Amino acid sequence: MRTRTWHVVAALVAGFMTTSLAACEEDETGKDGFTVGLLLPSRTVPRWERSDRPLVEKRLKQLCPHCTLEYANAQNDAMRQRQQMSSMITKGVRVLILDATDTRALRSSIQEAHEAGVPVVAYDRLADGPISGYVSFDGAQVGRLQGEALLKAMGDKANGGNVVMMNGDPTSPNAAWFRGGALSVVSGKVKIGRSYDTQGWSTESAHANMSAAMAALGPDRIDGVLAANDAIAAGVISALKSARVRELPPVTGQDADLDAVQRIVRGEQYMTVYKPFKAEADAAVAMAVALGRGEDLREIATTTTNSPTTRHIPSVLLTPRAVTVDKIKPTLLKDGVYSVDQICITELRPACEKAGLIRSEDK
Repeated sequence: MRTRTWHVVAALVAGFMTTSLAACEEDETGKDGFTVGLLLPSRTVPRWERSDRPLVEKRLKQLCPHCTLEYANAQNDAMRQRQQMSSMITKGVRVLILDATDTRALRSSIQEAHEAGVPVVAYDRLADGPISGYVSFDGAQVGRLQGEALLKAMGDKANGGNVVMMNGDPTSPNAAWFRGGALSVVSGKVKIGRSYDTQGWSTESAHANMSAAMAALGPDRIDGVLAANDAIAAGVISALKSARVRELPPVTGQDADLDAVQRIVRGEQYMTVYKPFKAEADAAVAMAVALGRGEDLREIATTTTNSPTTRHIPSVLLTPRAVTVDKIKPTLLKDGVYSVDQICITELRPACEKAGLIRSEDK
């Protein structure tokens, strides 16, 4: 993998977007009037519908006013997503943005797109097959942020304490990426009492797995939970509360879901990992528009990535950020991800005041 300093990413992507927008505005002949297909994997994780889809739609209209978006959600069904891809190719989309439900199962569909002359931008997770571009976050860093935060929250128990690992869906390469990053931090410092894969990143599966961990280890002998994302963290915390655990162990997360941010304010979840979805969507749309026009991605990509099937894929890997209760204001509020009113619902006003998110006179 070749890399360049991340400080240039924003400038490169912004520069491309400015140029592309100007070109679109100048061209009224319909040259840019092609269709971009967006395929997202599920509705289980809130970010796909709440953040990614509207951000991609908005940026596509800004970069290419004559372009249209064809959208489909696979709802955790790889066969459905394959059918959605085939349908889009048949309808004549010029480029696809794909977050694969199952990165291996979609390989034949990606090959089909390639043979039809439809380039595919892998979004958030890297799929097998002839991918033309890739946009995501540094998954190893996501795991490291989770591991570092968990050790800090565990305090003295970080030396030999029991941790339950609640990993992501085994069909996603990101799950292994996150797990590897976390283990690079916590291995040799804590005991991994139990480790589970969470099918479909499902809250319900996480609840069942956490119940099994408590049955095996005892609820009072779990000193921390390394949950791969916020949907999993929700299941973990629900299981702990159902078991009437009085003092919840620190629990990690990822995606900065609104429910998770509110759990952090309550003191139920220790942290989440914020991945600025706008930057990810912007980079993916920039790649898609460039590919739709037959342009090179070298001015957009800041690194290259190798998949099991394809080498030197032009890539943008963005930087994630850890969010604990004291970091909500300078990250999520500052970036406009949520407003104070969205986070600080009535029952959370006292906790929000304690966290410095509101003043007493605002209650």
